Amino acid sequence: MPVDEGLALYAAALEAGALGLPLLEVGTYCGRSTILLADAARETGVTAVTVDHHRGSEEQQPGWDFHDPETVDPEVGRMDTLPSFRRTLYKAGLEDHVIAVVGRSPQVAKVWGGEVGFVFIDGGHTDEHASADYEGWAPHLAQGGLLLIHDVFPDPVDEFTGQAPYRVYLRALASGAFTEVSATGSLRVLRRTGAGV
Repeated sequence: MPVDEGLALYAAALEAGALGLPLLEVGTYCGRSTILLADAARETGVTAVTVDHHRGSEEQQPGWDFHDPETVDPEVGRMDTLPSFRRTLYKAGLEDHVIAVVGRSPQVAKVWGGEVGFVFIDGGHTDEHASADYEGWAPHLAQGGLLLIHDVFPDPVDEFTGQAPYRVYLRALASGAFTEVSATGSLRVLRRTGAGV
């Protein structure tokens, strides 16, 4: 995540933290963005919740451009970013401000029992995964809460990395439940202002 997007993410998390509700992130990877949310949670007295199965998104699998072989667990032969994530939180001194939920986003959303003040969608970049993240978590977003969508690229040349998040962004705007607050690079910030997600 570029610095300008990270700063925009942090500012939005601080604003949403004032609602007194959890800040939720879909797509943890090794925890870089989680540090920003955890610090905002610490500052505002709420909790950051991050949801990820820690097996990597499509583009992080072997043979793809964003694959990091160091994230593969040699014992099972599959990606496992959870140890890296835990080290990241520990080094930042923010473990007490984050609840890490290890699981698939749609499954976690189904059993989630309350509202959140902030949803940051940065998980899988296929239509199936990006749509499931939106459908699962947008209904839990409180009125006035912020929905952030990362890797929004309107140009069709970015088909694999950014077109699905772009379509989710358009869908959120078309729902009438959200109004755009800001756009920084590929990060879109929307506020929930209506019903009918």
